[in-house]
This record gives sequence, structure tokens and C-alpha cells, in this order.
Amino acid sequence: MQKIQKTAKLDSGIITDDDLEKINQFALTDLTADQIFTFKAILCDNEIDRDHERFSAEALENLASLMIGRTVIKNHDHDADHQIARIYSAEVADTGKLTSYGAAYKQLIANCYMIRTAGNADMIAEISAGIRKEGSISCSAGSRKCSICGTDSFKEYCSHTAGKKYQNQQCHFILDDITDAYEFSLVAIPAQRNAGVSKSCDNELRQKSRLFLLKSRININNNKEKNYD
Repeated sequence: MQKIQKTAKLDSGIITDDDLEKINQFALTDLTADQIFTFKAILCDNEIDRDHERFSAEALENLASLMIGRTVIKNHDHDADHQIARIYSAEVADTGKLTSYGAAYKQLIANCYMIRTAGNADMIAEISAGIRKEGSISCSAGSRKCSICGTDSFKEYCSHTAGKKYQNQQCHFILDDITDAYEFSLVAIPAQRNAGVSKSCDNELRQKSRLFLLKSRININNNKEKNYD
């Protein structure tokens, strides 16, 4: 499994009776609308990002169920003191638009809640004012398949280069088989400017990926009859 982070976009929300019912499933005592602040977050989508990767439609659906109940923290810092909110609902929304590769463009949208306290009043004000507007999710993807040949680059070497065209088709990699969702984090500078289209792996996984690629190239050099084109 590979740990993936994708950027998200925030917007303030309006509390309904349905919201309160869903929120109170996580609260030990029933909360009222005046006690809580809610906001929406576009967690990710199925468009090809600037790293030439995208989530599959199935991956978005899996994430929609896995993200419910997940915590919202700051800067991917897993210290309990940095928990500020919780996701109480999530759904995949069809925007009515098309992706660059011709599929229906879908977004994973989450609703989050936090308690109105003196301690987080500044955070709520910054979210409401659009200052705190970026974030990213952290999840595990079990596969990363090449759009040209279908090879899972997490498991096998793929000779195709992301972003390069092959017979008029631009190569990209499809993230799928989502096995877990960890958290949603508010960050100052996401890995990419546009919401829903950035990704970064942690340093340990970067090193493992480089090592795997190096071993794959060594194996190919030692076995010239293999053809991965």
C-alpha cells in the first residue's frame, strides 16, 4: 500500500436538522446548532492532476465511505491536541462536466463540524473569511495503474513515462483499491495550487518507490528479452 495525500478546498456550510442528526452520532451529548460550526471540503476528484495521476470513480466512492468519522487536524500533525474538527458526511458529486479524458467529472465532498469555543474562534473566523481555504487528505491506495498498458506501478516496472504521449494518448496513472483513509488536514501551502489535484508521498515511501524502480531497471538490464513497451 502507498500513502497518498491530495489537496482539498474549504467552504463554510449551513447547519440543517439532517446535519445535526449526523453530527450527534459522534457526540457523547447532543449538540445544538449554536454550539457548532460546519464547513464543506472538496477532498479530491477524478481529474488528472499535475503529477499525471487521478483517482478512479470507484476510488472516490470508497473514499466517501471511509472518510466519514475521520478527524480533521492541522498540518498532518497527528498530535491529539491538533484535532480541530470531524467529518460527519461525505458524498461523490457529479458536476455535470467532463474530465480532460472524457469521463464524467466527479468530486468527493465532505461536511465537517467543529465546536464553537474561545480556543478555536480564530480558526473559525479564518475559515469563514477564506484565509484557511486549503487542505489535504491522507489515504492508502493499493494500486497505481498505467493508462497506456494497465501495469500496476506499485507492483511492477512500467516503462511508460507519465505525461508523455503514446499514439496520441497522454500517459497518466490511475489510483485505485483504496484500503483506508487516515485524516483530513488544514495546511497553509498544499503540494499543488488547484484543489483536488495534488499528491505527495511521505519521504519513506518516496525512498521505497525509488528503490523499487532501481531494482526493476537492474532486472531489465539483466534480462534483455523482457519487453515492457
